[in-house]
Amino acid sequence: MGGWFGLLGSGEFEPWSHEVDAWILDRVTGDSRVLIVPTASAPDGDEVFLGWAQRGLGHFAEVDVHAEVLEVRDRTDADDRSMAEHVVGASLVYFSGGNPAYLAASLQGTALWRAIIDGLDRGMGYIGCSAGMACLGRKAPDSSMNDFSPDLWQPGLQLFPKAWLGPHWDMLDRFAPGLVDHMMRTVPGDDLLVGVDEYTGMVGDGDSWQVVGRGGVHVRTGDAWESYPAPDLFRMALTATGIPPHR
Repeated sequence: MGGWFGLLGSGEFEPWSHEVDAWILDRVTGDSRVLIVPTASAPDGDEVFLGWAQRGLGHFAEVDVHAEVLEVRDRTDADDRSMAEHVVGASLVYFSGGNPAYLAASLQGTALWRAIIDGLDRGMGYIGCSAGMACLGRKAPDSSMNDFSPDLWQPGLQLFPKAWLGPHWDMLDRFAPGLVDHMMRTVPGDDLLVGVDEYTGMVGDGDSWQVVGRGGVHVRTGDAWESYPAPDLFRMALTATGIPPHR
């Protein structure tokens, strides 16, 4: 699979993230359109959903990049061929935050997700912040859950089939005390656990990555941890079987 990725721990559509956008847009194929997809926030209601959409439009207008909103709120919308047709020829899809498990369930197996995979194969870009990042691994957390029961972990999109992705990494225990330890105990030792700090992103092609922003990216392979502060470069084959990372 081809494509270019920006995975953000938090802070979508904020000024710092223009560096992520520029890195991706300098490399992608397509007609320069950016598609903003706030699906993960749909359970929070239309005001929140449309609020993220407008923030995205304003963010890209600041740098004279044409952006459009895909009003995909659920699986029915995602399986609408007219929505999928918007992806044809686009340069970048951008998934903002919300509920990772809801986002994965809304996209899996739909016409829109198939169009995104086809787009990545031709060199399109994908930016995902928070839920838009966490949905891509083997499992995706259901952020509506109030405990650490097995139901917290729902099927992810498995674009990165051997990875479990943790946005807000440096703040998780403030949001939910014990969540970092729970993740470390839950993730199998032969899978990768990838944490991205707030206001931080990792940009790359699925194999080679660079850290952007104010924090770091933290990767556990087996019992070993590696941390990469900005602007470190490292290798980690997320789209394959999850080979151990190295600088």
